[in-house]
Amino acid sequence: MSGTKRTLNSLSDTDLLAGIKTGDGIERAMRFIYQSHYRMLESYVCNNSGDPDDAADLIQEVMVTFIELVQKDKFRGETTVKSFLYTLTRNLWISELRKRGNDAKRNEEFETSRDTLEADAAQYVMYKEAQKTIVALFDKLGAVCKQILTLFYYEDLSMKEILERTEYDNEQVVRNRKYKCLKELTDLVNSSPATFDNIKAALQRTK
Repeated sequence: MSGTKRTLNSLSDTDLLAGIKTGDGIERAMRFIYQSHYRMLESYVCNNSGDPDDAADLIQEVMVTFIELVQKDKFRGETTVKSFLYTLTRNLWISELRKRGNDAKRNEEFETSRDTLEADAAQYVMYKEAQKTIVALFDKLGAVCKQILTLFYYEDLSMKEILERTEYDNEQVVRNRKYKCLKELTDLVNSSPATFDNIKAALQRTK
């Protein structure tokens, strides 16, 4: 065992690369890298928002990438193996952190969008229910009040535009009639307090 350890510790970069490139010494080279450089690479990951499990997964990816680059003659020992492995680890880990950041951002955006959509849907349902209540009350006010209030609140017409759609003499007459209709509506609402909040919400929404 001690002889094997000495052999691993004495493996030069040149011998390591040659063994990987020919395919005959890959296992020996990987054992040497894990023995000599694993702690350094693990420390980098753990010191930069990672944990030992992250490091283990990433270092496996680093090893696969390193072997592929050597066998494709894209790394020929221009720098030390130690430096090259460190650079690979750093680049792959930065890429992973960016991916995690984007995933977190997408999840946050999705949750925000979903919450907004659910809130809008709930508000719309309440609004439609309130509208039904208002229409029913308008019917009880009679044709004249129903026409004026519908034109004002649902068609969003001004006093001048309502005057053009009705047979009143001037805008002030329309305004006075609208006031009386609202007074009648208020009396109806007061007779059924449970509908007040829905009526108020719907009138605010339409205006």
